[in-house]
Amino acid sequence: MNDEEYMRMALEEAQRAAAMGEVPIGAVVVYRPIDKATRRPLAEPRVIARACNIRETQQDPAGHAEFVAMKAAAAELGVWRLTGCTVYVTLEPCIMCAGLMHQARVDRCVFGAPDPKAGALGTLYSIHEDKRLNHTFDVKAGVLSEECATILRDFFKARRKKRTEQQ
Repeated sequence: MNDEEYMRMALEEAQRAAAMGEVPIGAVVVYRPIDKATRRPLAEPRVIARACNIRETQQDPAGHAEFVAMKAAAAELGVWRLTGCTVYVTLEPCIMCAGLMHQARVDRCVFGAPDPKAGALGTLYSIHEDKRLNHTFDVKAGVLSEECATILRDFFKARRKKRTEQQ
């Protein structure tokens, strides 16, 4: 599988969030163990966690899709270090989620749409490449960006329309 295929999985999670009335953001964590000495893959990549936003339904301020997916990935692997993991998320992570990626030592984040209001992986901040921190990680932006932006745009457009009709 490639980045677009994994992002399509994240989009499925975003659609699930929208169906629940949540902001439609989805995330997938893919694990590919690497031999530390040779830097060669030890196994084929596999999806170890999928999640969508649950902030509203769970009343959880940390209920962001990528945050929930990373916690599930850590539980699946039985470790807190997510070395060997790539996090795919439909919207550029915020400071909290980028901070968790840093703390969990992910190898990479791939995101769809940039977030001009809270993006912490290149738009407003660049947590992933801040040399003052003890871990940096790779970022690939803009994978299926139009699809990722459209689901968010459509969700908020429908929400505004509903609010207008109720007034």
